Amino acid sequence: MSNDNVLTFHGHVGTPVELREGASVPWVLFRVASTPSVWDQATRSWRDLPTTWMSVKAFRHLAQNAADSLAVGDPVVVIGRLRTETWATKEGEARESTVLEATLVAHDLGRGITRFRKVDRQQAASPASDGTAEALAELESRQPQAPAA
Repeated sequence: MSNDNVLTFHGHVGTPVELREGASVPWVLFRVASTPSVWDQATRSWRDLPTTWMSVKAFRHLAQNAADSLAVGDPVVVIGRLRTETWATKEGEARESTVLEATLVAHDLGRGITRFRKVDRQQAASPASDGTAEALAELESRQPQAPAA
């Protein structure tokens, strides 16, 4: 039995899903925002709680399909393993970020419809971490877009 932390996260895509190449393995890194709502009995209305942002990373076919299928604002469900990525800035400062390494990414069909189209791609090599530090630094420096309701 593995000790990996498997997590299901749902929300809206908050940054562009850009396909990258690392050691001949395609990968993507993007952010998903989740804003829960609660019923406020005092005001008899729904109230939004603070937004939680999750960085999502995917490799190989999943990365290619995510880049071809997802756009900012799309409602998604992501299942994956929780990882901590560490790197140093250009100034030498140590940084770390929690990343959800996706094993499944899907549109949330409770919020709309989508059409499935199978693609035929050759098997790729194992994942590499080339460019992850730069991508995380760039992703965290971006101003995320507010999630669509």
